[in-house]
Amino acid sequence: MRFEGSTNYVATPDLKLAVNAAIALERPLLIKGEPGTGKTMLAEEVAAALGLPLMQWHIKSTTKAQQGLYEYDAVSRLRDSQLGGVDGGRVHDISNYIVKGVLWQAFEADEQTIILIDEIDKADIEFPNDLLRELDRMEFYVYETRQLIKARRRPLVFITSNNEKELPDAFLRRCFFHYIKFPDKETMQSIVDVHFPGLKQSLLKEALQVFFELRDVPGLKKKPSTSELLDWLKLLLAEDIPPEALRSQDRKVSVPPLHGALLKNEQDVHLFERLVFMARNNR
Repeated sequence: MRFEGSTNYVATPDLKLAVNAAIALERPLLIKGEPGTGKTMLAEEVAAALGLPLMQWHIKSTTKAQQGLYEYDAVSRLRDSQLGGVDGGRVHDISNYIVKGVLWQAFEADEQTIILIDEIDKADIEFPNDLLRELDRMEFYVYETRQLIKARRRPLVFITSNNEKELPDAFLRRCFFHYIKFPDKETMQSIVDVHFPGLKQSLLKEALQVFFELRDVPGLKKKPSTSELLDWLKLLLAEDIPPEALRSQDRKVSVPPLHGALLKNEQDVHLFERLVFMARNNR
């Protein structure tokens, strides 16, 4: 089983190599990179290309590792025990109040699955360590029902991180790591071609020039990402903005139309406006 790319996702050779290495090693694939570089979409496209079901676990700051295994709904059991019309047998069978998590569902699936643990760095620092044993041995124990749950087929695990927190060394040792570099102009053009196959090359050339020069502005708090470029292009097409509107005698001091799709906080907008103002005064 190998991933050779897909028609909907531009995977560089080193990224395909990383996916196939994780498959061969049967290790989780830890993907890092700037937000908007397609980390989450990678798992979706690999699942589609390999014909495997995808189970997604999107991590929040309040997420606990136990939730990926199972949760015991003690509140519902207590409520049911207090209601006279509820079947007493249901209350006495604790398994009726066990809510299976993503890992449990993947472990008991008849076919191999892909698990996406998305944005693991949002959780607290203990979260990755709490999953070490389960991801390594592909099994866990349910204390309430005294069951040992073992994976029928070892799932492929994709873990994404935006580098907001450092992950523990013990966790990193169990993963195959890959950093998605920000695409160069050639790769970016290939990505745009996938999403906008009929886009005029004159507009694409001007848009990419503006986009990469905007990313090079020193002091930006958040540089525009691939997904924001795609949003911007969609708006340019919707508003029928001609290529000429993106050109200027001095590109670095022109405010691009619909720049709100590219700059996502007021500090960066003010910084860019100040640079434009200063450049114009120095002409």
